[in-house]
Amino acid sequence: MAKKFHQPIRMCIGCRNRYEQKLLVRLQCDEGLLKAFSSIGRSFYLCSDCLEDQKRITKALMRQCKSGDKEKITKRLKEIIPDDRKS
Repeated sequence: MAKKFHQPIRMCIGCRNRYEQKLLVRLQCDEGLLKAFSSIGRSFYLCSDCLEDQKRITKALMRQCKSGDKEKITKRLKEIIPDDRKS
């Protein structure tokens, strides 16, 4: 019988649900700027459902990055994660 390996579980900052790590997108804030995870420093995770809900994700990202600029955060998120659903 095949051995079952441990799957890391992480929490989405938008909906606070727990998922396997491979199903989530990993990002980080560096000095108030949102960017893709660079292997150094603290990070957070977002699920695919929250990436579609702009209002929920904006609020969670503002809280995580300690920023009050909604437009800057949403613009940067769209640069990092392109919207492939329209294609």
